[in-house]
Amino acid sequence: MTTDSSRTSPPAADGISTFKGQERALRADRLGTGGLLLSVLAATAPLMVVAGVMPTTFAVMGIVGQPLLFVVLGVVLILFSVGYAEMSRHVHNAGAFYAYISRGLGGTAGASAALVALVAYNALQVGIYGIFGFEVSGLFATYADVEIAWWIPALVAALAVGLLGWLKIDVNARVLGVLLVIEVLLVVIFDVAALTDPGKEGLSLHAFNPDTLTGAGVGTALCFCIAAFLGFEQAPVYAEETSRPHVLVPRVMFFAVGGVAVFFALSSWALTVATGPSAIVGTSQKQSAGLLFFLTESRLGGTFTDVLHVLFVTGMFAALLSFHNVVARYAFAMGREGLLPAAFGRTSGSSGAPGTGSLLQTVVAVVVVAAFAVGDDKPAGDPTAPVLHLFTWFGNIGALGVIVLMAAASLSVVVFFVRRGAAGAQAWRLVTSALAGIALLVIAGYTVKDFEVLVGAGPGSSLSWVLPGIIGLAALAGVVLGLVLRARAPEKHARIGLGNEAFQLDKAASS
Repeated sequence: MTTDSSRTSPPAADGISTFKGQERALRADRLGTGGLLLSVLAATAPLMVVAGVMPTTFAVMGIVGQPLLFVVLGVVLILFSVGYAEMSRHVHNAGAFYAYISRGLGGTAGASAALVALVAYNALQVGIYGIFGFEVSGLFATYADVEIAWWIPALVAALAVGLLGWLKIDVNARVLGVLLVIEVLLVVIFDVAALTDPGKEGLSLHAFNPDTLTGAGVGTALCFCIAAFLGFEQAPVYAEETSRPHVLVPRVMFFAVGGVAVFFALSSWALTVATGPSAIVGTSQKQSAGLLFFLTESRLGGTFTDVLHVLFVTGMFAALLSFHNVVARYAFAMGREGLLPAAFGRTSGSSGAPGTGSLLQTVVAVVVVAAFAVGDDKPAGDPTAPVLHLFTWFGNIGALGVIVLMAAASLSVVVFFVRRGAAGAQAWRLVTSALAGIALLVIAGYTVKDFEVLVGAGPGSSLSWVLPGIIGLAALAGVVLGLVLRARAPEKHARIGLGNEAFQLDKAASS
């Protein structure tokens, strides 16, 4: 990403001042602390992490100390959040990441970040449809003795999510909240059951021993585990829709990061206690994504396990809703600032939601799922491959994009406050941001280096560079877009990252 210093207030005479009413602004005062926290935490999909990410990390990486990794990553992300949250007090924009990067590193870097964010969050959301469809088809086969193709429930979910995207955010928050609370409660019940009925090695704390983090798999395990946190960084996306963004956004971010770190560290530790630290890797390799259900069956019975299977699906649906809302708001912010067609920068009249952005995300999801469904119809090969590829390929593309954005945002925080002459007053925040940025760059490096492991490709596979190359291509396309705007439409370039602030300036100028 490139930097520039042409961050002056934009002129009002570019046509935006003619837009009607609040079409260029998201509806304010729609979210309080609870609604914002639930919307953000839903994206973490706790049951999907405990049932899917954790067993995969134990099995593939052979790292017993996964609970300690969650603690380490929690510290890194708390350091990141210090500066990121402070930026949220100065910048209120549904484009969050790219808005922050624009304010610190310039409009061209912001354009690059905008396209990376749009691609990354779309990838994260679309990837979940693969595992969602696979699990729902499995439930139908098990409990209704009905065989349905995975892509049918995936497409139905895409349409349902798209419909909810047109509704008010408080409706979505209630849906997300109910699903999330039940999901967390069930995982906590398992945690308590595992700790009160441990394996042969008892309540061993071996998983928190630093010696368990030795070996070549640690770097790749960090990539797996950091994906479990994704969602907390979405809080500033909703800043324009909260009553007190300068208070609520930082509060929610720290609650989310701290809560997720503790919850996942304890839950992954409970898995090691249930099997015994010496057996967790072997058991995970044998049970794969069935590890959690295998352990609950013996401790909590078949009925609890059945409910857990259903909540696994509803938790993924909650994550789909949350990521959908974020993508729609990024598209809205980009449309408002000239990075996408102006139609994306208008809210729907009935609910005030970013309807065109919601439609865009739904179309992308339907097209991608349909493409993988066509691949599933091929007679040769593993019939589950399109499902697994959709989940792993797109999920890791999205995770890499968000890691890169967080690293760039950390640098932007430092530059932003230095340019404002606030380096002394913000010194400790600049230090934490710099440390977090370095750590995130290291994790991004490991992610690219070991991408073939992350997506299950063989050594030398072209996927190891094609898939991460999608993020690189998005970044490059954004740089080109930014440079073109700077040369041909400097008034639009000057708006990048200003969001509703530019809209208010236009209103004032036209009044």
